[in-house]
Amino acid sequence: MLKPVKNENTKAIPIAFDNQTLTLKLDQLARIKVINDTTKASKKYKQILTSIRAVGIIEPPVVSPDPQAKGRYILLDGHLRVEALKDIGETETICLIAKDDESFTYNKHVSRLSPIQEHKMIVNAVKRGVPEKKIAEALDVDMNSIIRKRDLLDGVCSEAADILKDKMTAARIFDVLKQMLPVRQIEAASLMTDSEIYTFAYAKALLAATPKSQLVNPKRPKKIKGLTEEQMERMENEMATLQRDYRLIEESYSGDVLLLTLARGYVSGLLENTKVVKYLAQGHPEVLSQFQKISEMTTLGSADARPS
Repeated sequence: MLKPVKNENTKAIPIAFDNQTLTLKLDQLARIKVINDTTKASKKYKQILTSIRAVGIIEPPVVSPDPQAKGRYILLDGHLRVEALKDIGETETICLIAKDDESFTYNKHVSRLSPIQEHKMIVNAVKRGVPEKKIAEALDVDMNSIIRKRDLLDGVCSEAADILKDKMTAARIFDVLKQMLPVRQIEAASLMTDSEIYTFAYAKALLAATPKSQLVNPKRPKKIKGLTEEQMERMENEMATLQRDYRLIEESYSGDVLLLTLARGYVSGLLENTKVVKYLAQGHPEVLSQFQKISEMTTLGSADARPS
């Protein structure tokens, strides 16, 4: 079976589970679903059983610590996989640790691994000596699909891959990134993360806005469906301007937030003075209204918190 993956930069995945794995005994897992004989006789269960017997766990079960019992974990996703492991005589399995202990919430937001996580699982199976053909047969998918997933990150720099490692991206975006030089791959991955858009269409738009000097093959013309050379050139110029403006805003953001926080504190202090409030109410009610809105702001970034 797969061993725990040690990640030097372990941090929580924004969607639903932590980017870490943990090997647990099967008797540590508290199930929330009953697997009956009818389910075990189904084609789906037999396929899972065959897959695990052949290549081991590719997609780990997802668990959450049981708040009522130390050392126990609630099994949120992967009941059939755990049952199959028991049937073939295994006593432990690698698991993903969920941040949310509600099965409904987990299944609503996450139903599979990210492409990079899936890639790593397949690579691990191959390193253990399992042929791609055997993996494909066990998972009942085309072998070309396994090969594409195995080679997903070939040509993608490690920094860009690290940015997208836990993101539910469209797998095809990596084909787009491979057309860019590493520095541009990192920029594109960061832009996807900042905007939280991981679609193939967005990746193609970023490619269209990429200067030829930042492409792997700068002499090869960019061919983006629906865009002319002139339109792509304009996109390059606009992207360069946006990125420059973004950097300027990013550099000044922390200082601006500090000043705004101090200003809000000062205004709140003024409004605690009844004489000041009375003066403003009588002579400058519009100023008093704005001061009150500033004082009541709970965040400095939301549009509905800004004074009108």
